[in-house]
Amino acid sequence: MMNKIRVVVWGENVHEREDERVAAVYPDGMHTVIAEGIRERGGDEVDVSTATLQEAEHGLTEERVGETDVLVWWGHRAHREVADDVVDRIQKRVLQGMGLIVLHSGHYAKIFKRLMGTTCSITWREAGEKERLWVCNPGHPIAAGIDRYFELPHTEMYGEPFGVPAPEEQVFISWFEGGEVFRSGCCWRRGNGKVFYFRPGHETYPIYYDENVRRVIHNAVRWARPQGLWIDSCPNVPVDKAPEKIEEKGAKLHKPGDEGYK
Repeated sequence: MMNKIRVVVWGENVHEREDERVAAVYPDGMHTVIAEGIRERGGDEVDVSTATLQEAEHGLTEERVGETDVLVWWGHRAHREVADDVVDRIQKRVLQGMGLIVLHSGHYAKIFKRLMGTTCSITWREAGEKERLWVCNPGHPIAAGIDRYFELPHTEMYGEPFGVPAPEEQVFISWFEGGEVFRSGCCWRRGNGKVFYFRPGHETYPIYYDENVRRVIHNAVRWARPQGLWIDSCPNVPVDKAPEKIEEKGAKLHKPGDEGYK
């Protein structure tokens, strides 16, 4: 039997505490609604918990990050308040094999920008317009159970150019009522870890209650779970530990004329 996927949903939890409009949509925080969606679809397959910016070490201690299989990230207003040492440990864990799912305005999160190595900038407009998300890779596990497209009636527009490295896999592309398009479902590998960016999720719209959005996030959790061996160092393999028996010949600088020089 496969072990449960240990998921932590991290939420900035700032808008919900300071803006009555957001609290009306997400009274217990966006992170709790996202976690509910994963838990409902994952059932016994997942072990889901939450963490927020306001907790000690943002709820992401060395021990907790080390025990996490997939980290789901939502941030917006307080990217700069995330401590660099927490970002360091998340990056290390991703390179070891932890999955990272970055949602909506998390494109500007410190951890996402570090893993991408780019500005991760976008164009945007908030006008409550319709978004149509097209599935451009229907065989991808993250698109499982999704039709050719699905729509969100009211969203914030994100538009190209999107300042990220070319995705290794493109799962969704969005079209907006105003005419813009956006690469809204992108996959990368960093070290042994998988990274998925998913665009929908503005704080004043009930997007994380949408069944298609919930399905995509759950699918992404299953896709991003760690696989294989985690090696993040450069160990020396002594002669007596080599797979085949060899003799240590010692280091020597070779020059033209030496026997065996090529």
